[in-house]
Amino acid sequence: MKDNYCVIMGGGIGSRFWPFSRESYPKQFLDFFGTGRSLLQMTFDRFSIIIPVENIFIVTNEAYADLIKEQLPELKEDQILLEPARRNTAPCIAYAAYHIRACNPNANIVVAPSDHLILKEDIFLKDVQKGLDFVKNNNALVTLGIKPSRPETGYGYIQSSDSMLGEFTKVKTFTEKPNLELAKVFYESGEFFWNSGLFVWNVNTILEAFAKYLPDIAVRFDLGKDKFNTENEREFIHENFPYCLKISIDYGIMEKADNVYMLCTDFGWADLGTWGSLFDLAPKDENNNAVLKNSNALLYESSGNVIAVGNSKRLAVIQGVEDCIVAESGNVLLICKKDDEQRIKQFVADAQIKYGKEFN
Repeated sequence: MKDNYCVIMGGGIGSRFWPFSRESYPKQFLDFFGTGRSLLQMTFDRFSIIIPVENIFIVTNEAYADLIKEQLPELKEDQILLEPARRNTAPCIAYAAYHIRACNPNANIVVAPSDHLILKEDIFLKDVQKGLDFVKNNNALVTLGIKPSRPETGYGYIQSSDSMLGEFTKVKTFTEKPNLELAKVFYESGEFFWNSGLFVWNVNTILEAFAKYLPDIAVRFDLGKDKFNTENEREFIHENFPYCLKISIDYGIMEKADNVYMLCTDFGWADLGTWGSLFDLAPKDENNNAVLKNSNALLYESSGNVIAVGNSKRLAVIQGVEDCIVAESGNVLLICKKDDEQRIKQFVADAQIKYGKEFN
């Protein structure tokens, strides 16, 4: 257990959840379900059951250092790895891997986003433990593939092969988010699984993959390999991290590597990426409206809406509205069709251009 580590990626903005998720206070720090714990805290709680707390690291943007400390006071300063710039997931994971290798050259690491919902935690933790045990003895990059319950255009897909190592199947292909027709083909084939964005590997295996597939990033971090887990790490990261290639771990390594394996599973997983995904998961009233907990709302002749009112002293009275997002937070009220929620990023950009950064 002492060789097992967890890296939680917590630096995203979550702009598709605007206006609840803001650049200054993004969705991973929010309590969407009225549980008293944010998505980040729920992720930390989950992993702390099987990973020693001192072996859990958060990688986040410098702007969120104080929020991390406030929400996770259990963490020491050196467990919060701060990115001076947003460079996507590959540099984020490389930074964490170099730091952890300096702490423990035998480390087995599970990497997870900070904003996922897991409904069957017992199954999830057993699967993560299987992954950690597997990568300890195999030169493999492991991803957790979710058995699809429907044709879904909002997730990437992983195709399994016939080659197996125990419970782990060799990955044949990765596919970005498909259109509906292709998603139906994937679903009906039985060969494709949702890409959860959860990874497990030994620290040396992932660093070998960086050297092979993303050498520019590896060479840059190698320049400071003696500075990780020392007082000089922060300065080195400040000087070098912003110049890393901006690329995802999926595109940079997982789609190219020949030692990628998948554990096919189903632990009640959902990526809380959009208002639509939240609507799908939230309880509904008799008219199929999802009103977020702690939101005060009266609805008349309205159906299929997701309602989120951020101010507990404010009441939303809604009449004759169907299949919309009605979200109020701070200085912004958003009303838009659920089917058009992919335009929210553009709404954010337009609001910032016309009215200033305080609306971002």
